[in-house]
Amino acid sequence: MSDEARQLAVEAARVSDHEGATEVVALEVGSVLNVADYFVIAGASNRRLVRRVVEEVEARCRERLGRSPVRSEGVREQEWVLLDYGDVVVHVFLEEIRGFYEIERLYGDVDTLDWQA
Repeated sequence: MSDEARQLAVEAARVSDHEGATEVVALEVGSVLNVADYFVIAGASNRRLVRRVVEEVEARCRERLGRSPVRSEGVREQEWVLLDYGDVVVHVFLEEIRGFYEIERLYGDVDTLDWQA
């Protein structure tokens, strides 16, 4: 896992938290997945907050790190937005959708990244 990926995961988690996302977690999934080193997962209480978190993560990562997502999904629906940076995938969920999919439970055996330090 590269320092660049770690830096992006930390930035995305911090921005999500700053914008009001709930239960922000960064998982080190590189040991069990070949597609990414980190998953950043955040909850939002409504669609407007999902949109705001996604927009701010994109803007700050581009501004501070020069990184833009390779692709994104779910932007129109604002229920589960996925920002794919290649080595880092950011998931922003409506809280009830996050509770339904329980994505963190699927990766319960991986380490978490301490993005608050």
